[in-house]
Amino acid sequence: MKKFEHGGNIYDDAPAVYGGSWLDFSANINPLGLAPEVAQVIQDNIAGIVHYPDSQARELKNALSEHYGIPKEQLILGNGAAELFYLLTHMLRPKRVGIPIPSFGEYQRAAEAVGAEIVFYPLQAADGFVPDLWQWTLEKDGVDCLFIGNPNNPTGKLMQRSQLLEFLPRWEAKGIITVVDESFLDFLPDDGAYSVRALTGRYKHLLVVRSLTKFYAMPGLRLGFASGHPDLLRQLECGKDVWNVNSLAQVAGVAALQLKAYHKRSRNFVQGEKEWLYERLCTVPGFKPIKPGVNFILIDVAATDLSSGELTARMRSKGILIRDCANYTGLEGRQYIRVAVRSHRENEQMLKALEAVI
Repeated sequence: MKKFEHGGNIYDDAPAVYGGSWLDFSANINPLGLAPEVAQVIQDNIAGIVHYPDSQARELKNALSEHYGIPKEQLILGNGAAELFYLLTHMLRPKRVGIPIPSFGEYQRAAEAVGAEIVFYPLQAADGFVPDLWQWTLEKDGVDCLFIGNPNNPTGKLMQRSQLLEFLPRWEAKGIITVVDESFLDFLPDDGAYSVRALTGRYKHLLVVRSLTKFYAMPGLRLGFASGHPDLLRQLECGKDVWNVNSLAQVAGVAALQLKAYHKRSRNFVQGEKEWLYERLCTVPGFKPIKPGVNFILIDVAATDLSSGELTARMRSKGILIRDCANYTGLEGRQYIRVAVRSHRENEQMLKALEAVI
């Protein structure tokens, strides 16, 4: 399995179980799917691709500013959230980067892309993978950049805003660039207790990254943004492709941010379904799931006597993709899988298949 391989690879030929299509639990996308209103806006604007996209993305930045309460001068857009991690490392050139593990592999790739040394901060399975910032020794380790996923992927663990507030002033005073990835916070009914996006006007070394593709189920369009201090964003803008967000992604983002009913319906569904799925996974022989924070669940499958790779392969033969977590730094040689929360019917199909292959 490749070191930085991700979920969502639906491009291999699928068995005929589900009409020749994969049932994909390996990518953490809104189970309600792309909103019809967003699909219609994309279709309505197809003719506009004969023009260059708005390099300033004025309408999208206005919509983001209104929706998230962030001044426009504190916003920068990305061709997906992941682009912004690479943009930051390439423009700021950190020497030593702190990364908790396991976590999203693109943090590590972005650091390695500029030759940075990496200091890993292992999250402990015995503690449920809950981050303990008091044990992280950034200053002692000479770290000048830190990546934090909130919630963390693949563990799903959330950090309270108050936890980060204990450390952000200290890291700011030391000039440590802190990247907080909040890509899944939109799935929560209220992210006020967790998000630090409102602090980016205060801290010059804080960048808060969000994704619009997971919650709005349009990862193929690639759309993300970050909030940061204007001084920091000016440095990042110098290294960004001027047309990095295409015109269809811009209009789709504007439309998606207006769909209040879709937002509420999505959050309510995920909140209820993730609890139901977690409880059911607890009853699968040999499974030890980690209680989820958002729309995906990490599961220790060591007690099944199957490796994560074997279990993933057996599920593939049934037309179902799950995430083998063996290539996450920090989970090598350990038997973990991750599954997304999908529709109730699909979740039942996945559970039935898991029980059969075990």
